[in-house]
Amino acid sequence: MTRKLFLVVALMCAGVAWAQGKNAVPESRTESAIFAGGCFWCLESDFDKIDGVVSTTSGYIGGRKTNPTYQEVSSGSTGHTEAVKVEFDPARVSYAQLLEKFWPTIDPTVKDQQFCDIGSQYRTGIYPLNDAQLRAAQASKAALEKAKPFSQAVVTEIVLAGTFYPAEEYHQDYYLKNPIRYSFYRKNCGRDARLKQLWRDRATN
Repeated sequence: MTRKLFLVVALMCAGVAWAQGKNAVPESRTESAIFAGGCFWCLESDFDKIDGVVSTTSGYIGGRKTNPTYQEVSSGSTGHTEAVKVEFDPARVSYAQLLEKFWPTIDPTVKDQQFCDIGSQYRTGIYPLNDAQLRAAQASKAALEKAKPFSQAVVTEIVLAGTFYPAEEYHQDYYLKNPIRYSFYRKNCGRDARLKQLWRDRATN
């Protein structure tokens, strides 16, 4: 390619890039939300199905130790619970709608347990990141208690979020990386059977 032709091509490319930049649509502003519902593999899978959810991250929240490991959290000694941080596009799904989607993915009637997993590290919870989320979470729980879809009390905690620690990489997208093991675990833990019993048509699966 001659120098003159090279310069012409370069200028054309620069012009295209400038035009694209000028007319580019800005990326949607995302927001975060944190929920705990027992096994974070399952909760991550449930939230990933929601339109407007951009990404999910399994992790730990609500404990005393800095940078806890899975072994430490699963022992119940750190005070953390398994949780999922949800990044979502508020133009497509609101925080209030995420709350409505969250409830039927858990059994909110049991304390320090979800299905076959027992211990405070499996407690259910909503962890608002600001006052607006706190009010929305409290209102959502109050509405659920008023509706009384089941006779038992709702024991899911609502606590302003502390530090969220992402879990080890092998836990991220576990249901996609290990679909057979994940399906075996979920079925044998009785999660979907209990959700169907509790929530009937509102159950996620």
